[in-house]
Amino acid sequence: DKKGQRSSNETLFYRQLNILSDISVDACAVSLAGQEEEIRKSCPSILSILSNCLYSMWSEAYENKMKFPSVLPPASQTFCKLRVLALNQTGVTWTESFPCRPIDVLQNLKWLDLSNNQLTDENQLHLIADLPRLERLILSNNGIYSIHFPDAAFGYKTRMFPSLTHLILKDNRIAKWSVINELDKLQKLESFDCRNNPLMDSEKNIETLKQHIIAKIGQLKFLNKSQIFPEERRGAELDYRKKYGIHWLKAGGNQDPKKNKPSEEFLAAHPRFQLLCDLYGAPEDGELEREQPFSLKNQLLTLTFKCPDKADQKPIEKKLPDSMTIQKVKGLLYRLLKIPGSELKLSYESSKMKGKEFELDNDLKPLQFYSIENEDCILVRW
Repeated sequence: DKKGQRSSNETLFYRQLNILSDISVDACAVSLAGQEEEIRKSCPSILSILSNCLYSMWSEAYENKMKFPSVLPPASQTFCKLRVLALNQTGVTWTESFPCRPIDVLQNLKWLDLSNNQLTDENQLHLIADLPRLERLILSNNGIYSIHFPDAAFGYKTRMFPSLTHLILKDNRIAKWSVINELDKLQKLESFDCRNNPLMDSEKNIETLKQHIIAKIGQLKFLNKSQIFPEERRGAELDYRKKYGIHWLKAGGNQDPKKNKPSEEFLAAHPRFQLLCDLYGAPEDGELEREQPFSLKNQLLTLTFKCPDKADQKPIEKKLPDSMTIQKVKGLLYRLLKIPGSELKLSYESSKMKGKEFELDNDLKPLQFYSIENEDCILVRW
């Protein structure tokens, strides 16, 4: 009968518990291990069980109540092989996570995810700064707005996070360039993700903003998941040197090394500027970028239109406002080429990055959205 069949199935189930190695109690609100030795007797082969649970103390994890040796190992031995630790979206605070952690453990940790919490206090970040092998730190969506490494002055490297190569700070409240300046103090930082921070909206031209970040963090190889090529770094550093050359002169900078005494305020705002001058030479008067008064003339871009698939079509040069939408550009091309806008496919080639095309795929966006600059080339296909 059904009762006998159910009883038989239950017996078979319990007989097989002894070979289980992995059990999922994901999001089951587990907070206690249960009666002493109960789990060990029922499931002696289990290796993995904890996930999305309600354990709130390190001691509950390292006591390991799924097995009961006669003598509990010290916490330092229990966690010595831990390489990856994810505490994302757990609602923990710094005081809950790390001041109460076992002493002298996590020394082999390489990957730490603390995203989607509320770890806003920059000083508490120092609690994990001495992890010697930590390479990747994820702090997304934590309300972070400031970072400071007080042990190192600008131009020097901090002893904190000695192995950190990847830092993810997207979806935070970073709005000041001082945070970017501080990150140049990290010894090995190669990859930085700062998308969806107020700072990313501080410049009208997103490409200019990215160049500033590249120029400020000298060893960076990836920014917001995009690789930074050597020629891009060189261009960014030269443009940065040119853009702030006037400020440097006003602050006491000089092409003559004996007279070059920029103010402390300038050096704090632009820590790498002097290094760039040493690398490329001090900016000459003729190459300094002077501030221009706002006018329509200053907002016009000189662009060249080319049709790479039509050898008989000569290039066309036009001056267009950077606020002009792609849709209106297609309307202009219809008048020039007699080709309906719906059939046109546009891309552009930067004068600073020859051979690399960027698709203009949104008719409602203005030219400035795509970081199109003076002397760039728009490629037209149909």
